[in-house]
Amino acid sequence: MSFVETHGLWTGDQHAAYAELLERLKKRDVQIVRFSFPDQHGLLRGKTLVVDEAIKAFKSGVTLTTTLLAKDTSHRTVFPVYTMGGGFDMPEMQGACDTMMIADPETFRVLPWAPHTGWVLCDVYFNNGRPVPFGTRHLFRRALAQLGNHGFEFCSGLEVEFHVFKVASPNMKPEHAGQPGVPPDIELLSHGYQYLTELRYDAVDEVMEMLRRGVEGLGLPVRSLEVEYGPSQFEFTFAPTKGVRSADDMILFRSAVKQICQRNGYHATFMCRPRIPNVVSSGWHLHQSLVRVADGKNAFMPADDAAPLSESGQHYLAGLLAHAQGATALSTPTINGYRRYRPYSNAPDRANWGRDNRGVMLRVLGGADDPATRIENRIGEPTANPYLYFGSQVLSGLDGLRRKLALPPSADTPYETQADALPRTLGDAIAALRTDECLREGFGSAFIDYFCKLKEAEIDRFNLEVTEWEHREYFETF
Repeated sequence: MSFVETHGLWTGDQHAAYAELLERLKKRDVQIVRFSFPDQHGLLRGKTLVVDEAIKAFKSGVTLTTTLLAKDTSHRTVFPVYTMGGGFDMPEMQGACDTMMIADPETFRVLPWAPHTGWVLCDVYFNNGRPVPFGTRHLFRRALAQLGNHGFEFCSGLEVEFHVFKVASPNMKPEHAGQPGVPPDIELLSHGYQYLTELRYDAVDEVMEMLRRGVEGLGLPVRSLEVEYGPSQFEFTFAPTKGVRSADDMILFRSAVKQICQRNGYHATFMCRPRIPNVVSSGWHLHQSLVRVADGKNAFMPADDAAPLSESGQHYLAGLLAHAQGATALSTPTINGYRRYRPYSNAPDRANWGRDNRGVMLRVLGGADDPATRIENRIGEPTANPYLYFGSQVLSGLDGLRRKLALPPSADTPYETQADALPRTLGDAIAALRTDECLREGFGSAFIDYFCKLKEAEIDRFNLEVTEWEHREYFETF
Protein backbone atom coordinates (compact mmCIF):
# COMPACT_ATOMS: atom_id res chain seq x y z
CA MET A 1 0.00 0.00 0.00
CA SER A 2 1.08 3.59 -0.62
CA PHE A 3 1.88 6.09 2.15
CA VAL A 4 -1.42 7.89 1.46
CA GLU A 5 -3.45 4.68 1.70
CA THR A 6 -1.58 3.28 4.70
CA HIS A 7 -2.26 6.38 6.78
CA GLY A 8 -5.62 7.41 5.24
CA LEU A 9 -4.43 10.89 4.33
CA TRP A 10 -6.79 11.79 1.46
CA THR A 11 -10.49 12.56 1.45
CA GLY A 12 -12.83 11.17 -1.16
CA ASP A 13 -12.63 14.45 -3.08
CA GLN A 14 -8.84 14.25 -3.13
CA HIS A 15 -8.93 10.67 -4.46
CA ALA A 16 -11.33 11.81 -7.20
CA ALA A 17 -9.11 14.79 -8.05
CA TYR A 18 -6.09 12.48 -8.34
CA ALA A 19 -7.96 10.14 -10.73
CA GLU A 20 -8.72 13.07 -13.05
CA LEU A 21 -5.19 14.39 -12.69
CA LEU A 22 -3.69 11.02 -13.55
CA GLU A 23 -5.41 11.07 -16.94
CA ARG A 24 -4.08 14.57 -17.55
CA LEU A 25 -0.50 13.63 -16.69
CA LYS A 26 -0.60 10.58 -18.96
CA LYS A 27 -1.22 12.90 -21.93
CA ARG A 28 2.33 14.28 -21.49
CA ASP A 29 1.50 17.96 -22.01
CA VAL A 30 3.02 18.40 -18.54
CA GLN A 31 6.61 17.21 -18.36
CA ILE A 32 7.60 18.04 -14.78
CA VAL A 33 5.70 18.66 -11.54
CA ARG A 34 6.79 20.91 -8.69
CA PHE A 35 5.85 19.50 -5.29
CA SER A 36 5.83 22.45 -2.87
CA PHE A 37 4.94 22.96 0.77
CA PRO A 38 4.46 26.28 2.60
CA ASP A 39 7.18 26.52 5.22
CA GLN A 40 7.10 28.29 8.59
CA HIS A 41 7.61 31.67 6.90
CA GLY A 42 4.97 31.12 4.22
CA LEU A 43 7.65 30.49 1.56
CA LEU A 44 7.26 27.63 -0.91
CA ARG A 45 9.90 24.90 -0.75
CA GLY A 46 10.02 21.49 -2.37
CA LYS A 47 11.27 19.33 -5.23
CA THR A 48 10.62 18.99 -8.95
CA LEU A 49 9.98 15.53 -10.43
CA VAL A 50 9.71 14.32 -14.01
CA VAL A 51 6.17 13.27 -14.82
CA ASP A 52 6.62 9.48 -14.51
CA GLU A 53 8.06 9.88 -11.01
CA ALA A 54 5.48 12.52 -10.15
CA ILE A 55 2.62 10.12 -10.90
CA LYS A 56 3.98 7.67 -8.32
CA ALA A 57 4.90 10.40 -5.83
CA PHE A 58 1.35 11.66 -5.48
CA LYS A 59 0.55 8.61 -3.34
CA SER A 60 3.98 7.54 -2.14
CA GLY A 61 5.13 11.03 -1.12
CA VAL A 62 8.32 13.04 -1.68
CA THR A 63 11.06 13.02 0.95
CA LEU A 64 12.26 16.31 2.38
CA THR A 65 14.87 17.03 5.04
CA THR A 66 13.63 18.17 8.42
CA THR A 67 16.26 20.94 8.48
CA LEU A 68 14.03 23.04 6.22
CA LEU A 69 11.77 23.48 9.24
CA ALA A 70 14.71 24.67 11.35
CA LYS A 71 15.63 27.70 9.23
CA ASP A 72 15.05 31.41 9.72
CA THR A 73 14.46 33.89 6.88
CA SER A 74 18.17 33.95 5.96
CA HIS A 75 17.97 30.15 5.50
CA ARG A 76 20.25 29.58 8.49
CA THR A 77 19.55 26.50 10.59
CA VAL A 78 18.88 27.85 14.09
CA PHE A 79 18.15 24.57 15.90
CA PRO A 80 20.87 22.03 16.87
CA VAL A 81 19.51 19.30 14.58
CA TYR A 82 22.27 16.76 15.38
CA THR A 83 21.67 16.75 19.13
CA MET A 84 19.25 14.47 20.97
CA GLY A 85 15.76 15.37 19.78
CA GLY A 86 17.19 17.63 17.07
CA GLY A 87 16.69 20.73 19.20
CA PHE A 88 12.94 20.07 19.24
CA ASP A 89 12.81 17.36 21.92
CA MET A 90 11.35 15.21 19.18
CA PRO A 91 13.07 12.06 17.83
CA GLU A 92 11.44 12.50 14.41
CA MET A 93 13.36 15.79 13.98
CA GLN A 94 16.78 14.45 14.97
CA GLY A 95 19.77 14.09 12.68
CA ALA A 96 18.45 15.99 9.64
CA CYS A 97 16.29 12.99 8.81
CA ASP A 98 13.48 12.94 6.25
CA THR A 99 9.87 14.03 6.41
CA MET A 100 7.33 13.24 3.74
CA MET A 101 5.59 15.74 1.48
CA ILE A 102 2.11 14.53 0.52
CA ALA A 103 0.41 16.32 -2.35
CA ASP A 104 -3.11 17.73 -2.16
CA PRO A 105 -4.41 16.81 -5.66
CA GLU A 106 -7.15 19.44 -5.47
CA THR A 107 -4.51 22.19 -5.60
CA PHE A 108 -2.86 21.05 -8.85
CA ARG A 109 -2.26 23.71 -11.52
CA VAL A 110 -0.24 24.15 -14.66
CA LEU A 111 1.89 27.29 -14.37
CA PRO A 112 0.91 29.75 -17.15
CA TRP A 113 4.44 31.19 -17.33
CA ALA A 114 5.97 27.68 -17.56
CA PRO A 115 3.33 25.67 -19.47
CA HIS A 116 5.27 22.40 -19.33
CA THR A 117 5.30 22.61 -15.52
CA GLY A 118 2.67 21.33 -13.12
CA TRP A 119 2.49 22.53 -9.54
CA VAL A 120 0.87 21.01 -6.47
CA LEU A 121 0.66 22.12 -2.83
CA CYS A 122 1.74 19.59 -0.22
CA ASP A 123 1.44 18.89 3.48
CA VAL A 124 4.31 17.48 5.56
CA TYR A 125 4.17 14.29 7.61
CA PHE A 126 6.63 12.24 9.62
CA ASN A 127 7.42 8.78 8.31
CA ASN A 128 5.02 7.32 10.89
CA GLY A 129 2.14 9.20 9.27
CA ARG A 130 1.84 11.82 12.00
CA PRO A 131 1.38 15.42 10.79
CA VAL A 132 4.50 17.51 11.44
CA PRO A 133 3.41 19.86 14.26
CA PHE A 134 5.24 22.77 12.60
CA GLY A 135 3.30 22.40 9.35
CA THR A 136 1.33 25.64 9.28
CA ARG A 137 -1.31 24.37 6.83
CA HIS A 138 -2.08 21.58 9.33
CA LEU A 139 -2.41 24.15 12.10
CA PHE A 140 -4.86 26.36 10.20
CA ARG A 141 -7.03 23.41 9.22
CA ARG A 142 -7.11 22.32 12.87
CA ALA A 143 -8.37 25.79 13.83
CA LEU A 144 -11.00 25.58 11.08
CA ALA A 145 -12.13 22.22 12.45
CA GLN A 146 -12.63 23.79 15.89
CA LEU A 147 -14.69 26.54 14.27
CA GLY A 148 -16.74 23.91 12.44
CA ASN A 149 -17.52 22.23 15.76
CA HIS A 150 -19.23 25.49 16.75
CA GLY A 151 -21.33 25.50 13.57
CA PHE A 152 -19.39 28.06 11.52
CA GLU A 153 -17.24 28.27 8.40
CA PHE A 154 -14.52 30.90 7.98
CA CYS A 155 -14.89 33.19 4.96
CA SER A 156 -12.04 35.50 3.97
CA GLY A 157 -11.01 37.85 1.19
CA LEU A 158 -7.60 39.30 0.37
CA GLU A 159 -6.48 42.89 -0.19
CA VAL A 160 -2.72 42.84 -0.76
CA GLU A 161 -0.27 45.67 -1.40
CA PHE A 162 3.23 45.15 -2.82
CA HIS A 163 5.94 46.88 -4.86
CA VAL A 164 7.23 46.10 -8.35
CA PHE A 165 10.52 47.57 -9.63
CA LYS A 166 12.56 47.35 -12.82
CA VAL A 167 15.83 45.48 -12.20
CA ALA A 168 18.81 47.69 -13.02
CA SER A 169 21.39 45.12 -11.86
CA PRO A 170 20.72 41.68 -10.34
CA ASN A 171 24.03 41.88 -8.41
CA MET A 172 25.07 38.35 -9.29
CA LYS A 173 28.83 38.68 -8.94
CA PRO A 174 30.41 36.09 -6.60
CA GLU A 175 31.20 38.72 -3.97
CA HIS A 176 27.47 39.48 -3.74
CA ALA A 177 26.62 35.99 -2.45
CA GLY A 178 25.75 35.46 1.20
CA GLN A 179 23.10 34.61 3.77
CA PRO A 180 21.30 36.60 2.58
CA GLY A 181 22.94 37.83 -0.62
CA VAL A 182 22.99 41.41 -1.93
CA PRO A 183 19.53 42.36 -3.25
CA PRO A 184 19.15 43.73 -6.79
CA ASP A 185 19.60 47.37 -7.73
CA ILE A 186 16.25 48.67 -8.93
CA GLU A 187 14.50 51.52 -10.73
CA LEU A 188 10.95 52.76 -10.14
CA LEU A 189 8.03 52.09 -12.49
CA SER A 190 6.25 55.18 -11.17
CA HIS A 191 7.26 58.09 -8.96
CA GLY A 192 4.03 58.34 -6.90
CA TYR A 193 2.06 59.81 -5.32
CA GLN A 194 -0.95 59.46 -7.59
CA TYR A 195 -3.39 57.23 -5.78
CA LEU A 196 -5.79 55.46 -8.17
CA THR A 197 -5.18 57.86 -11.04
CA GLU A 198 -5.89 56.36 -14.45
CA LEU A 199 -2.81 57.97 -15.98
CA ARG A 200 -0.53 56.21 -13.49
CA TYR A 201 -2.32 52.91 -14.06
CA ASP A 202 -1.88 53.22 -17.81
CA ALA A 203 1.84 53.84 -17.32
CA VAL A 204 2.20 50.42 -15.65
CA ASP A 205 -0.47 48.64 -17.69
CA GLU A 206 2.04 46.32 -19.36
CA VAL A 207 3.20 44.98 -15.98
CA MET A 208 -0.34 44.82 -14.61
CA GLU A 209 -1.50 42.79 -17.61
CA MET A 210 1.47 40.46 -17.31
CA LEU A 211 0.55 39.77 -13.69
CA ARG A 212 -3.19 39.56 -14.32
CA ARG A 213 -2.79 36.95 -17.07
CA GLY A 214 -0.54 34.83 -14.89
CA VAL A 215 -2.65 35.06 -11.75
CA GLU A 216 -5.98 34.50 -13.50
CA GLY A 217 -4.39 31.60 -15.37
CA LEU A 218 -3.91 29.95 -11.98
CA GLY A 219 -7.63 30.24 -11.26
CA LEU A 220 -7.22 32.80 -8.48
CA PRO A 221 -10.36 34.95 -7.95
CA VAL A 222 -8.94 38.38 -8.83
CA ARG A 223 -11.37 41.27 -8.32
CA SER A 224 -9.31 44.41 -8.89
CA LEU A 225 -5.86 45.69 -9.90
CA GLU A 226 -4.90 49.07 -8.50
CA VAL A 227 -2.03 51.53 -8.37
CA GLU A 228 -1.42 52.32 -4.73
CA TYR A 229 -0.31 55.57 -3.18
CA GLY A 230 3.44 55.08 -3.09
CA PRO A 231 6.11 54.92 -5.82
CA SER A 232 5.95 51.63 -7.75
CA GLN A 233 3.28 50.31 -5.38
CA PHE A 234 0.47 48.01 -6.53
CA GLU A 235 -2.58 46.39 -4.95
CA PHE A 236 -4.57 43.29 -5.91
CA THR A 237 -7.86 42.30 -4.28
CA PHE A 238 -9.55 38.89 -4.39
CA ALA A 239 -13.10 37.62 -4.00
CA PRO A 240 -13.91 35.92 -0.68
CA THR A 241 -13.61 32.15 -0.35
CA LYS A 242 -14.27 29.67 2.44
CA GLY A 243 -11.95 27.58 4.55
CA VAL A 244 -8.31 27.04 3.65
CA ARG A 245 -8.70 28.22 0.04
CA SER A 246 -7.91 31.90 0.63
CA ALA A 247 -4.68 31.08 2.48
CA ASP A 248 -3.66 28.68 -0.30
CA ASP A 249 -4.40 31.43 -2.84
CA MET A 250 -2.20 33.93 -0.99
CA ILE A 251 0.74 31.51 -0.92
CA LEU A 252 0.42 30.90 -4.64
CA PHE A 253 -0.22 34.57 -5.48
CA ARG A 254 2.93 35.81 -3.80
CA SER A 255 5.09 33.15 -5.42
CA ALA A 256 3.48 33.68 -8.83
CA VAL A 257 4.03 37.46 -8.77
CA LYS A 258 7.68 37.07 -7.84
CA GLN A 259 8.31 34.38 -10.46
CA ILE A 260 6.53 36.23 -13.28
CA CYS A 261 8.39 39.45 -12.48
CA GLN A 262 11.73 37.66 -12.16
CA ARG A 263 11.35 36.11 -15.64
CA ASN A 264 10.64 39.51 -17.20
CA GLY A 265 13.32 41.73 -15.71
CA TYR A 266 11.33 43.04 -12.74
CA HIS A 267 11.61 42.58 -9.00
CA ALA A 268 8.45 42.21 -6.91
CA THR A 269 8.68 42.51 -3.15
CA PHE A 270 6.06 41.97 -0.46
CA MET A 271 8.41 43.46 2.12
CA CYS A 272 6.39 45.96 4.14
CA ARG A 273 8.65 49.00 3.87
CA PRO A 274 11.49 48.72 1.32
CA ARG A 275 14.47 51.01 1.81
CA ILE A 276 13.83 53.46 -1.02
CA PRO A 277 13.31 57.24 -0.74
CA ASN A 278 9.73 58.42 -0.16
CA VAL A 279 8.44 54.86 0.19
CA VAL A 280 4.93 54.07 1.41
CA SER A 281 4.49 50.94 3.52
CA SER A 282 2.55 47.99 2.13
CA GLY A 283 -0.20 46.39 4.17
CA TRP A 284 -2.32 43.28 3.91
CA HIS A 285 -5.93 43.84 4.92
CA LEU A 286 -7.78 40.65 5.79
CA HIS A 287 -11.56 40.68 5.31
CA GLN A 288 -13.24 37.98 7.36
CA SER A 289 -16.68 36.76 8.35
CA LEU A 290 -18.34 33.59 9.56
CA VAL A 291 -20.95 31.59 7.68
CA ARG A 292 -23.46 29.47 9.57
CA VAL A 293 -23.19 25.85 8.47
CA ALA A 294 -26.88 25.29 9.24
CA ASP A 295 -28.26 27.75 6.68
CA GLY A 296 -25.24 29.07 4.75
CA LYS A 297 -25.91 32.68 5.81
CA ASN A 298 -23.52 35.33 7.05
CA ALA A 299 -23.41 35.03 10.84
CA PHE A 300 -22.18 38.62 11.28
CA MET A 301 -25.28 40.38 9.89
CA PRO A 302 -27.08 42.32 12.65
CA ALA A 303 -30.87 42.32 12.99
CA ASP A 304 -30.88 46.07 12.41
CA ASP A 305 -28.35 48.84 11.86
CA ALA A 306 -28.44 49.92 15.50
CA ALA A 307 -25.84 47.22 16.16
CA PRO A 308 -22.55 47.02 14.25
CA LEU A 309 -22.69 43.21 14.03
CA SER A 310 -24.81 40.32 15.22
CA GLU A 311 -24.30 39.10 18.78
CA SER A 312 -21.97 36.36 17.49
CA GLY A 313 -20.09 38.91 15.38
CA GLN A 314 -19.60 41.21 18.36
CA HIS A 315 -18.21 38.37 20.50
CA TYR A 316 -15.88 37.35 17.66
CA LEU A 317 -14.71 40.95 17.23
CA ALA A 318 -14.11 41.25 20.97
CA GLY A 319 -11.97 38.11 20.79
CA LEU A 320 -9.83 39.66 18.05
CA LEU A 321 -9.27 42.69 20.28
CA ALA A 322 -8.49 40.58 23.35
CA HIS A 323 -5.68 38.74 21.58
CA ALA A 324 -4.47 41.52 19.30
CA GLN A 325 -1.04 41.84 20.93
CA GLY A 326 -0.13 38.15 20.72
CA ALA A 327 -1.62 37.70 17.26
CA THR A 328 0.48 40.59 15.93
CA ALA A 329 3.55 38.35 15.88
CA LEU A 330 1.72 36.16 13.36
CA SER A 331 0.20 38.94 11.24
CA THR A 332 3.44 41.00 11.27
CA PRO A 333 6.32 38.52 11.55
CA THR A 334 9.24 40.68 10.39
CA ILE A 335 11.31 43.39 12.05
CA ASN A 336 10.55 45.64 9.09
CA GLY A 337 6.77 45.35 9.43
CA TYR A 338 6.67 47.37 12.65
CA ARG A 339 7.83 50.47 10.79
CA ARG A 340 4.31 50.65 9.35
CA TYR A 341 2.43 51.25 12.62
CA ARG A 342 2.31 55.02 12.63
CA PRO A 343 -0.34 57.34 14.05
CA TYR A 344 -2.51 59.38 11.69
CA SER A 345 -1.83 57.06 8.78
CA ASN A 346 -3.78 54.30 7.08
CA ALA A 347 -2.25 51.81 9.51
CA PRO A 348 -3.34 51.13 13.11
CA ASP A 349 -1.24 51.80 16.19
CA ARG A 350 -3.60 50.40 18.85
CA ALA A 351 -6.13 47.59 19.28
CA ASN A 352 -9.47 49.24 18.52
CA TRP A 353 -12.43 48.96 16.16
CA GLY A 354 -14.82 51.25 14.35
CA ARG A 355 -17.46 51.33 11.65
CA ASP A 356 -15.99 52.06 8.24
CA ASN A 357 -12.96 53.87 9.68
CA ARG A 358 -9.56 53.31 8.07
CA GLY A 359 -7.61 54.42 11.12
CA VAL A 360 -8.74 51.56 13.35
CA MET A 361 -7.26 48.09 13.55
CA LEU A 362 -10.60 46.34 12.98
CA ARG A 363 -12.93 48.03 10.51
CA VAL A 364 -16.56 46.83 10.52
CA LEU A 365 -18.30 46.94 7.14
CA GLY A 366 -21.90 46.14 6.13
CA GLY A 367 -25.01 45.95 8.25
CA ALA A 368 -28.55 44.59 8.36
CA ASP A 369 -29.49 42.53 5.29
CA ASP A 370 -25.99 42.93 3.83
CA PRO A 371 -24.59 39.43 3.09
CA ALA A 372 -21.13 41.00 2.70
CA THR A 373 -21.02 42.15 6.35
CA ARG A 374 -17.50 41.57 7.59
CA ILE A 375 -14.55 42.64 9.71
CA GLU A 376 -11.49 44.05 7.96
CA ASN A 377 -8.31 43.56 9.99
CA ARG A 378 -5.85 46.21 8.83
CA ILE A 379 -2.93 45.05 10.96
CA GLY A 380 -1.17 42.58 8.64
CA GLU A 381 1.92 42.94 6.50
CA PRO A 382 2.08 41.13 3.14
CA THR A 383 4.98 38.87 4.20
CA ALA A 384 2.88 37.05 6.80
CA ASN A 385 2.35 33.31 6.59
CA PRO A 386 -1.39 33.24 5.75
CA TYR A 387 -2.06 30.01 7.63
CA LEU A 388 -0.75 31.57 10.83
CA TYR A 389 -2.36 34.98 10.23
CA PHE A 390 -5.76 33.43 9.46
CA GLY A 391 -5.37 30.83 12.20
CA SER A 392 -4.72 33.54 14.78
CA GLN A 393 -7.96 35.24 13.75
CA VAL A 394 -10.05 32.08 14.00
CA LEU A 395 -8.61 31.11 17.40
CA SER A 396 -8.97 34.64 18.81
CA GLY A 397 -12.51 35.04 17.51
CA LEU A 398 -13.49 31.61 18.80
CA ASP A 399 -12.27 32.57 22.26
CA GLY A 400 -14.55 35.59 22.11
CA LEU A 401 -17.48 33.39 21.11
CA ARG A 402 -16.83 30.81 23.81
CA ARG A 403 -16.44 33.37 26.58
CA LYS A 404 -19.11 35.72 25.17
CA LEU A 405 -16.71 38.64 25.46
CA ALA A 406 -18.26 42.10 25.55
CA LEU A 407 -17.34 44.53 22.79
CA PRO A 408 -15.85 47.85 23.98
CA PRO A 409 -17.07 51.14 22.47
CA SER A 410 -16.03 52.00 18.93
CA ALA A 411 -13.15 54.34 18.24
CA ASP A 412 -14.44 57.21 16.13
CA THR A 413 -11.14 59.06 16.57
CA PRO A 414 -8.82 56.05 16.35
CA TYR A 415 -5.51 57.75 17.11
CA GLU A 416 -6.90 59.50 20.19
CA THR A 417 -9.19 56.85 21.71
CA GLN A 418 -7.76 55.04 24.72
CA ALA A 419 -6.92 51.44 23.79
CA ASP A 420 -4.09 48.96 24.27
CA ALA A 421 -1.14 49.84 22.05
CA LEU A 422 -0.04 47.35 19.44
CA PRO A 423 3.48 45.99 19.89
CA ARG A 424 6.09 48.47 18.71
CA THR A 425 8.69 45.85 17.76
CA LEU A 426 8.84 42.22 16.76
CA GLY A 427 10.45 41.49 20.14
CA ASP A 428 7.45 43.00 21.95
CA ALA A 429 5.08 40.96 19.77
CA ILE A 430 6.96 37.73 20.44
CA ALA A 431 6.79 38.39 24.18
CA ALA A 432 3.01 38.90 23.92
CA LEU A 433 2.60 35.72 21.87
CA ARG A 434 4.53 33.64 24.39
CA THR A 435 2.09 34.56 27.17
CA ASP A 436 -1.18 34.39 25.19
CA GLU A 437 -2.79 31.22 26.56
CA CYS A 438 -5.52 31.11 23.91
CA LEU A 439 -3.06 31.13 21.00
CA ARG A 440 -0.69 28.79 22.84
CA GLU A 441 -3.47 26.27 23.36
CA GLY A 442 -4.81 26.67 19.82
CA PHE A 443 -1.49 26.31 17.99
CA GLY A 444 0.17 24.11 20.61
CA SER A 445 2.94 25.06 23.02
CA ALA A 446 5.55 23.25 20.91
CA PHE A 447 4.72 25.37 17.88
CA ILE A 448 4.59 28.69 19.78
CA ASP A 449 8.00 28.07 21.37
CA TYR A 450 9.38 26.96 17.99
CA PHE A 451 8.06 30.04 16.17
CA CYS A 452 9.33 32.40 18.85
CA LYS A 453 12.82 30.87 18.69
CA LEU A 454 12.95 31.33 14.91
CA LYS A 455 11.96 34.97 15.24
CA GLU A 456 14.37 35.60 18.12
CA ALA A 457 17.19 34.28 15.91
CA GLU A 458 16.34 36.99 13.36
CA ILE A 459 16.21 39.65 16.07
CA ASP A 460 19.60 38.51 17.42
CA ARG A 461 21.17 38.79 13.96
CA PHE A 462 19.61 42.22 13.46
CA ASN A 463 21.01 43.45 16.77
CA LEU A 464 24.52 42.44 15.73
CA GLU A 465 24.40 44.63 12.61
CA VAL A 466 25.68 48.21 12.60
CA THR A 467 23.02 50.24 10.79
CA GLU A 468 23.62 53.21 8.52
CA TRP A 469 21.88 55.42 11.11
CA GLU A 470 24.34 54.37 13.85
CA HIS A 471 27.34 54.94 11.58
CA ARG A 472 26.10 58.38 10.52
CA GLU A 473 25.15 59.35 14.08
CA TYR A 474 28.28 58.30 15.96
CA PHE A 475 31.22 57.61 13.61
CA GLU A 476 32.36 61.22 13.23
CA THR A 477 30.90 62.72 16.45
CA PHE A 478 32.69 60.34 18.76
